[in-house]
Amino acid sequence: MRSSPSHRLFSPAKPLVNSSTIWPLYPRLHDTIPDFHHTPKRFQILEKAIAADVAGRAILAKPEIEFALAHKSMVSVLLDASLPERVTHNDTKFNNVLLDDATGEGLCVIDLDTVMPGLVHYDFGDMVRTTTSPALEDEQDLSKVTMQFPMFEALVRGYLSATGGFLTKEEKKYLAFSGKLITFEIGIRFLTDYLEGDTYFKIHREGHNLDRCRTQFKLVESIEQQEEEMNRLVESIG
Repeated sequence: MRSSPSHRLFSPAKPLVNSSTIWPLYPRLHDTIPDFHHTPKRFQILEKAIAADVAGRAILAKPEIEFALAHKSMVSVLLDASLPERVTHNDTKFNNVLLDDATGEGLCVIDLDTVMPGLVHYDFGDMVRTTTSPALEDEQDLSKVTMQFPMFEALVRGYLSATGGFLTKEEKKYLAFSGKLITFEIGIRFLTDYLEGDTYFKIHREGHNLDRCRTQFKLVESIEQQEEEMNRLVESIG
């Protein structure tokens, strides 16, 4: 039994891709980390970090700051959509799934400290973020960062095979968008931490959080370029 590296989970030849291992749970639980995926509040924290510039790094992150500010209009989309609350994992990167060594099938989800009420899009969006790009989260060569459509298709088919029977039409409508939003959200968290002097995420080199931010923002751009096609796919399957 092993924790799953994302690059081994998906292939067009295996459409269920173990994504059915992660799906909304019931009933309502306590909010263990309030506002964990409250993107508008995450954005407000970023704006304060930009204004304070306590580490003197804003000038070094000018393109990333401009990118973030240009995308402000999307941060409230999910919360404004009146979507149903589910109980979700909220940290669905795929190394939080244990796989069977022999079959490669998902056995269970781990790292359950973030399980609490949320939207299905928090889980699905983070799966898009962590499984559809071949690049590492902190890849410095941004030419390697792209949203691979076949991987997204495999993810959608697997996810909806498990959840399609109870997700609402509105929930399905925002699945593709959630990949962009959650990727953007973690990107602004990395950017905020960089501007505040690397006080939250552990770093291993100078500018590590800025590299992480750039990787996320490049993936956001790639998703935006394919978003219409992603939406059409979800609609055709759902």
